[in-house]
Amino acid sequence: MAQYGSNIVLSNKEFNVVGTRPIRHDGTDKVTGKAKFGADYTPPLTLHGAVLRSPHPHAEIISIDTAQAESLEGVLAVITSEDFPKSSDEQSEGASRLINVRDNVLADKKVLYQGHPIGAVAAINQHIAEEAVKLIQVKYRVLKPVFTAPEGALPEAPLLHPNLKTQTFAGESTKPSNIAKHFRTTLGDIEQGFKEADFIVEREFTTKTVHQGYIEPHAAVAFWNRDGKIDVWCSTQGTFVVRDRLSDMLKVPVSQITVTPLEIGGGFGGKIPVYLEPLACLLSKKTGSPVKLTMTRKAVFESTGPTPGSYIKLKVGATKSGKIIAAKAYMAYEAGAFPGSPIDSAIQCISSCYAIPNLDVEGIDVVVNKPKTAAYRAPGATNPAFAMETIVNELADKIGIDELDFRLLNASHEGTFRADGPPHKSIGVKELIEAMKNHDHWKSPIQGPYVGRGVAIGLWFNIGLPSSCSISVRKDGTVALVEGNPDIGGTRVSISMQAAEVLGIRAEDVQPTVVNTDLIGFTGLTAGSRTTFATGWAAYEAAQDVKQQMIDRAAIVMETESKNIDMQNGVFKDTKNPDVSMTFKELASQLDSTGGPIMGQSTVNPKGVGASASGCMVDLAVDPETGKITILRFTGFQDAGKAVHPSYVEGQIQGGSVQGIGWSINEEYFYGPQGDLTNSTFLDYRMPTALDLPMIDTVIVEVPNPGHPYGVRGVGEASIIPPPAAIANAIHQAIGLRMNQLPMNPTAILEGLWNSQDSLPNN
Repeated sequence: MAQYGSNIVLSNKEFNVVGTRPIRHDGTDKVTGKAKFGADYTPPLTLHGAVLRSPHPHAEIISIDTAQAESLEGVLAVITSEDFPKSSDEQSEGASRLINVRDNVLADKKVLYQGHPIGAVAAINQHIAEEAVKLIQVKYRVLKPVFTAPEGALPEAPLLHPNLKTQTFAGESTKPSNIAKHFRTTLGDIEQGFKEADFIVEREFTTKTVHQGYIEPHAAVAFWNRDGKIDVWCSTQGTFVVRDRLSDMLKVPVSQITVTPLEIGGGFGGKIPVYLEPLACLLSKKTGSPVKLTMTRKAVFESTGPTPGSYIKLKVGATKSGKIIAAKAYMAYEAGAFPGSPIDSAIQCISSCYAIPNLDVEGIDVVVNKPKTAAYRAPGATNPAFAMETIVNELADKIGIDELDFRLLNASHEGTFRADGPPHKSIGVKELIEAMKNHDHWKSPIQGPYVGRGVAIGLWFNIGLPSSCSISVRKDGTVALVEGNPDIGGTRVSISMQAAEVLGIRAEDVQPTVVNTDLIGFTGLTAGSRTTFATGWAAYEAAQDVKQQMIDRAAIVMETESKNIDMQNGVFKDTKNPDVSMTFKELASQLDSTGGPIMGQSTVNPKGVGASASGCMVDLAVDPETGKITILRFTGFQDAGKAVHPSYVEGQIQGGSVQGIGWSINEEYFYGPQGDLTNSTFLDYRMPTALDLPMIDTVIVEVPNPGHPYGVRGVGEASIIPPPAAIANAIHQAIGLRMNQLPMNPTAILEGLWNSQDSLPNN
């Protein structure tokens, strides 16, 4: 077995700082407990809040009586949806999305999932607040719920939203429906493609709802001051998202709202939406004091966005020479209680790894009586990869070609047309597969009964969005870097390293600070694998600004013109007089005498986003008597473009892989017959721990992204895409069983064995 660790292949240009492994700037604060996370922050005179949540998955709200709660000693405020300000354009088409967000925060006329917030209380302590919400009297008319996308899409299904009509490319449907959107995209001639195919595989796949499983619960503190100014402190992936959403919901200008990010204990996309922040603001307005709200673990599971369950029907055809020639897909995604599943990403990603000339991809976004879905690492991409990558393996078996060679033969590349229309830009799918073929894991023998090896690949497109950064030079030669992205996976250091590379100083000499929305220009959220790419680019440009100003100052000191100054590796030289030079630190000490302080700044909106390919290889054993899967060996591969900090790239590969493993074999939302979530604790919602896993090897592939100064692609998401399919393919090799559902838990394995006639070849 290969040693635990990382290999880097196809490394591009080497740098002085980028590509090294400095210690993270916030490491000491994190390990000593100095760092303040969401639930840690409690300003003076803070009141504590609690939220009343619906016990029903689908019901009309007949009435809400808050009198008893308001009369309880120690209670200072009670709110319901009536406390949100309303506007005259509530019925306009453009207001519908905001109304959905508001209704998700506090239910208005209906509750649409178990755990849907109905009211909230602020009291002098947590215990009184929790007692008070129990005194809020709500009368319901219970309605029949729907829980899966195929069920919700039926014409006879109970309607969640009486006025919701299906949006299509051709316009809006005439009848109300639970189908919020219907997408379809085609390429080539699908019927002719299947006529030319020698081998065709068609299968149906189902995946269950799963949660991101972040350890830190949602928490928020708000203070609505008497001058109208609102301060919010919260655990979020996007402070400007929170600010702008609060502005819309509370009808308050953004200039009156300041959002301060606290440290974040995991998010993976699940801490982008607002849940508690508007409630804390309204309670603070009523009381005149800061109000703090923290979710219980049960509330996190019941009422924050999981990733959607799905139904996928996929048909793929290939020629006997091994070329995939046609693929037809139908995908139905759960949106949760309000429209907005990642079905568009699913359509974009289902065939993204392969050059397929004939495509027909259809998808629907269906509202169901579950929490509104939220992003979860490459949202929408894991589900179709599970379908595509298992069928790709089955086709390779039928044709009689090695599964990696089959993938390499069909790999997409720059110029390949995607399912959603545009051609791929520079991507590293082929290089990724070659790295997998050349790895010791692939070349080593498989040993033991009922042991199998599986592979799979995936592609995630990443995003850009605006980012801002400022850098100021200190007289001791260090610089202060200010940026606005909450740091989830070490982005303080990856951003600082890009600035340090430009300035020719150590990463440790850049001191980064993540600040509130008043202290930095607009910066997009920490999501979409964008932060090291986009905010790193802002830091690069701000550092270039500093560099030019320092060159001008060096020219003053050296009594020459700026055009004669060359700066390399943090040393300024006069090209007309090579014996004259000074270091960055030496020059920094003379800023006061040469013109005063230096500050560089930049705001960027980069368009050169680079997609990231990911793959994995897994060995596992299946116990045919119990259905239990044991992961024996796992290797993750990912194209980082350029690994700015290889240790954090390795960590992202490992973290995404572990979540993909959990999604594969354990995790699911399990609802009882009345729509009650029965596994809303970490004891019952089974996520893998270190005891369930082997050491995960990593391979960083570097195919530079031409759209970034250092070739960065972004690596936070793609690694979650391939594990379910790789595990399914390994199960097939181990016991001859083709799996078509997630999770592939012992019950699913045993049921598959009992119903299969072609299993257990490995006994």
